Amino acid sequence: MKRLIALIFAPFLLLAASASAIVIDGLNDRVEKADVGVVLGSMVMPDGTPSPRLQARLDRAVELHGQGIIDFILVSGGTGKEGFSEGKVMRDYLVAQNIAEDRIITDEFGNTTRDTAINAAGLMKERSLSSAIAISQYFHLTRSRMAFRDAGIAQVGTAHARYFEGRDLYSIAREIPALAKYWLAG
Repeated sequence: MKRLIALIFAPFLLLAASASAIVIDGLNDRVEKADVGVVLGSMVMPDGTPSPRLQARLDRAVELHGQGIIDFILVSGGTGKEGFSEGKVMRDYLVAQNIAEDRIITDEFGNTTRDTAINAAGLMKERSLSSAIAISQYFHLTRSRMAFRDAGIAQVGTAHARYFEGRDLYSIAREIPALAKYWLAG
């Protein structure tokens, strides 16, 4: 009977441990001086403005730039179902926040985390930039850091957007298999 109970509860314990590790890692920012902060894309509202989640990511980048922690802000996102380029919307938001355009690098083809990492690595290499801070939601940072390293960015810090919502529970659960897929794909 004890074995049966253990077999039933073991998967739940593994999921809980995995979710806890993702949350703890994501909330434990690794913020050190870096060449660029890379803001990973998220939904744009139907009116063409950043969603609250995306705005929180951008605001964190503005904060880090203002503190002199990052020199450049690289925004990366594709065109969503709303019909707007996330990259352009993010760039426009940063300009409205008084970030100089020559300090913003725009990638309009970051449709996935892996695409963003590969594109960021290429754009950074073109500009002789070598260190980055991934800026996203806390639950997304473990996988983002892994993707950036796989793309050849050796020094990768993390900074989480200060925005939390109920949907995060779903997103944390979704990260568990996504992270496993990244880890297995090497």
